Amino acid sequence: MMSNEISLVTGGNGHLGNNLIRLLLSENQKVRTTVRNINNTKPFEELNCEVVQADITDRKSLKKAFQGVKNVYAVAANFSMWAKNPKTEIYDNNMQGTQNVFDIAKECGVKNIVYVSSVASLDFTKLPANVDNGYNKDRRNWYYNSKNDSDKLALELGKKYGIRTVLVLPSAMIGSKAFKLSYSNNLVLQVLNGEIPVDTNVTLNWVDVKDVALGTYNAMLKGRNGERYILSTEKHTTLQETVKIASDLYPELKLKMPKKVPKCLLYSVAGLMEFSSKLTGKEPLLQRHYLDMFYGLKQNYDISKSQEELDYNPKHSKKALQEALKYLKTDWKENGM
Repeated sequence: MMSNEISLVTGGNGHLGNNLIRLLLSENQKVRTTVRNINNTKPFEELNCEVVQADITDRKSLKKAFQGVKNVYAVAANFSMWAKNPKTEIYDNNMQGTQNVFDIAKECGVKNIVYVSSVASLDFTKLPANVDNGYNKDRRNWYYNSKNDSDKLALELGKKYGIRTVLVLPSAMIGSKAFKLSYSNNLVLQVLNGEIPVDTNVTLNWVDVKDVALGTYNAMLKGRNGERYILSTEKHTTLQETVKIASDLYPELKLKMPKKVPKCLLYSVAGLMEFSSKLTGKEPLLQRHYLDMFYGLKQNYDISKSQEELDYNPKHSKKALQEALKYLKTDWKENGM
């Protein structure tokens, strides 16, 4: 349908970006992708796509990359829950990156943008979380703030510039192929390695990255302008359930069930971890505001709109998790497979 038009994917070496490129190529699309480090060629071996150096915070590089492009998949963003200076490193970067992508898209005559937002920008006070409930009002985490505000900004700029803009909001994407460990795949690997001693009572919503890639592609084909679509599974999985699924799959690993611990104790541990991270400059495994936001929260989502309008039909979260466990146990190497 769009075969002679160039589709551009920002952040093509990332987990979703790379799976999306593979899908577009299988649909006979002409693909160009941007990476910050042009020497990182491993994710693109055997892929017939054009790889260009660009950074969403660098307008000049974006201008080169967007020449002659009609469809942009804006995937690249800073996904980190922690930084030494979160306002600058996470929030400002994501907001400025969004502004740049739309400004340059307007200059270069881009017609369609599918913007990858996140379930982080949903209001969790009414469950299942739904795009119609508005935005997350909890302002304690800079990553979440950046997702809320850049989601709104993308819709505003799309409208202002007359660019058809469709937003997709993925949950915790896992599975193959990966060339670096995403936050979510890393958690699955920690489960396999028996590194989850304590149940923090934080639930996850696992979704296969390939299902998200297909949902993102369908958003370009048939998503409605100015609309947001959740790309997750319907039901959450607890940490204990996650470990149990891994344990049933690999009994020989003798994985121990994470212990339930009272919130007050988790809170003190998180405080100590935050303190030591100030000294080491490494991300704490647990943060107090993270517990405030997610302790006991059931990450269930209403995906009916995506099912009806994008033919989105993700595999069950348990199956997605089993496949991710197998991939990370057998195929994953530090440089990816």
